[in-house]
Amino acid sequence: MNENKASHPTTIIIFGATGDLAKRKLFPAFYNLYIDGRMPKGFNILALGRADNTNEYFKNYIKENLENFSRKKITSEDWAGFQAHITYFQNQLDEESSYKNLHQKLEEFDKIYGTRGNRLFYLSIGPNFVSTISNHIKNTSLASDAKKDRIIIEKPFGHDKQSAMELNSLLAETFEEEQIYRIDHYLGKETVQNILAFRFGNSIFEPLWDHKHIESVQITVAEEVGVETRGAFYEQTGALKDMIQNHLLQILCMVAMEPPASLESGEIRDRKVDVLKSIRRISSDQVDHYAVRGQYGKGIVNGVEAKGYRQEDGIAEDSNTETFAAVKFYLDNERWQDVPFYVRTGKKMKEKHSYITIQFKPLPHSTFSESSQHLSANRLIINIQPLMDIRLQFMAKKPGLSLVLKPVEMIFDNFACQEDTPEAYETLLLDALLGDLTLFMRSDQVEEAWDVVKTIQEAWETTKDSSFPNYEAGSWGPKESIALVERQGHNWV
Repeated sequence: MNENKASHPTTIIIFGATGDLAKRKLFPAFYNLYIDGRMPKGFNILALGRADNTNEYFKNYIKENLENFSRKKITSEDWAGFQAHITYFQNQLDEESSYKNLHQKLEEFDKIYGTRGNRLFYLSIGPNFVSTISNHIKNTSLASDAKKDRIIIEKPFGHDKQSAMELNSLLAETFEEEQIYRIDHYLGKETVQNILAFRFGNSIFEPLWDHKHIESVQITVAEEVGVETRGAFYEQTGALKDMIQNHLLQILCMVAMEPPASLESGEIRDRKVDVLKSIRRISSDQVDHYAVRGQYGKGIVNGVEAKGYRQEDGIAEDSNTETFAAVKFYLDNERWQDVPFYVRTGKKMKEKHSYITIQFKPLPHSTFSESSQHLSANRLIINIQPLMDIRLQFMAKKPGLSLVLKPVEMIFDNFACQEDTPEAYETLLLDALLGDLTLFMRSDQVEEAWDVVKTIQEAWETTKDSSFPNYEAGSWGPKESIALVERQGHNWV
């Protein structure tokens, strides 16, 4: 969230530098920050991998990927400057000798800097390696300065509340809480960040932001793609753990949080934890009433035949893993009493679309209530992707001689203001370089988020859904999700 340039010399150590995340997101993000003049004047990217690669080979590999995934064009001049900061370093994750060699390399960089530089460790690896790396970092004193050394952890952060607590305890043996950056790339998206500015920077909306004026809130993250090459991973995860426990609950926190006293990271994260604690826990006997799961079967996506989830590579023929999840939450606090928060996410759905819908209550009495004209609900829609805009829907007079009303929209289009919008990882990596924790999850946030979905998770893992597959690829999910909102007279927008 900070617009400043990182200044202190920094070495960025990427574990898993040859992996998919590094090539698609991390190196393009660092390259774009470099082009924009946001990287520290003295910085090095130490790319760790198990293979015996040369520097030249690895840099060519990075350049090829930048040409495919960077939002900025690759020029010979920019690349020459950027690649000079990259060093490939062979590392075996489970061998302490590799970490001792890494320690020597970091000290070499410090000599070049002329000072003890910051160290940013990025764990772009599977969650099963986190404990191994953390222990070796501790044993070799690689992150001995709590003010200068930071670690970024990718999701999934645990697989349930107990494992998340154990992982937090493990990391606490090596790092202070202010050193740990648990990353959720959804919080780096421009329109998600804009929620704070929109809510707390405008006097016309904040007074309406409560149960007296808002009827319901919807959060949808729909994907056209299936599991692709991630079948084995997804079989152990599912939509609830993959999306709702982290992404959607974090967006919910941004929408529902109380006004922070300041933009200081601790203050904002405190308000988010307050939201998670206020979410009414769903009892085990009420899971089917408040939550719906689904699994896609065969269907048509964009005019092309699509196979079902159980026909994907690495998926069991009788898989009980959900590829769709919808939940109705309530917040037991003064601001949001009795306002339903509907969240849903799914794969192989009709279209790729992530958005938030705030639906306002109708007027208690309208001048037009006795007329034959239909009054559409007032809505505020915040589109996250692929659209990036904020739309206010309201009624207005249709031009002409008769007094006829029609629904209209006022739109703030992010692309119209700035076509070349930074990627989410650019925002988050810059914040990590600056030491700004605002958009990163704290240990208590993670544990509370797992607690929110605990009973749903347990019910779905222990009870097989005999209706699977229960929605066609290319649809909006199972019919039960429609019933979930229609029970209270609502519709998915």
